[in-house]
Amino acid sequence: MSVTRKFFTDAALPNLSDESYRSAKCTELKKNQMPVKKCPARELYYTAMQNPFQETVFLKNLYATPADWQRDLFYSVVRAGHLRAGVEHRIQRETYPGHELILCLKGQGWVQVAGKRHEVGPDQLVWVNCHHPHSYGAVSKDPWDVYWVRVEGRSLDRIAQLLEVRSMPVFAGYDAAGATAEFERGFHYLEGNRPCDAAHVNAAISAIIAMAFDARLSDPDLIRPDLPMPVQKALEKMRLYFHQPIRVVELAQLAGMSESHFSRQFKAAIGTSPIDWLRRERINQAKRRLIESDDPVKEIARQVGYADQFFFSKDFKRMTKLTPTQFREQERQN
Repeated sequence: MSVTRKFFTDAALPNLSDESYRSAKCTELKKNQMPVKKCPARELYYTAMQNPFQETVFLKNLYATPADWQRDLFYSVVRAGHLRAGVEHRIQRETYPGHELILCLKGQGWVQVAGKRHEVGPDQLVWVNCHHPHSYGAVSKDPWDVYWVRVEGRSLDRIAQLLEVRSMPVFAGYDAAGATAEFERGFHYLEGNRPCDAAHVNAAISAIIAMAFDARLSDPDLIRPDLPMPVQKALEKMRLYFHQPIRVVELAQLAGMSESHFSRQFKAAIGTSPIDWLRRERINQAKRRLIESDDPVKEIARQVGYADQFFFSKDFKRMTKLTPTQFREQERQN
């Protein structure tokens, strides 16, 4: 199939001036030019590519490998940074080391844990226990801008349980301005090389966690630690009647369980046995009495539930590294 294109020639326009010739020639070329069809999808693609928030950008991306002594003593941050999310930002994991603390600076995001999705907005903190299945990401219409840290530490699982982050991972009413300063302080010291930098990072993480306590536990309606009801009942009895003889079998009966089943559930929830918890509660009460009163050690032992001063002094020294008398003298000197 042949295609004929018609063009003007000099012979065809012998009487036209140069300017008239060029004008006529352009007119004829435009008539013979094939129209260009616009593609809506391509227009949308190029429009989107011009938006700087279409792709996730790490404005700050920090890594750390804490030494063993740092892991033993402090909260250890292994990853941290400032992320500006794109429309497709999404993280999904079955399990991962540590806990992630995410502060939403602006925009919108979401987090899903325990099969439930939670929306996230500006000035809110997200706490994700990464050991359990989780996912989170940006809302495509208004992708979030976040500070984040991934933290490791022995007490984090217990703190997360106390703050009920599995059922309520988003902290509203959070001190975002204060937390922003602490995140930035942590970033600064993560880039340092001095041994004391690890202590400063630990202090920043501790402050961020303290603000989470303020946001969550300042509301009386939310002061309900995520503990099984039988364990809560046992704790309530031991707090009220620590000065009286209490046996595990009595606590198990209160919980409606066998003694062995109750002991296992208590240790799984609290991290120690019922008797060990009761001993520590009695020693804490004894510390207060030693400081606030002049009662003899034998009398204080009786007041907190010990029938024998010898066993009281033995437990006291095991838990404090001091005898009751040494503790009293040291506290009063301070």
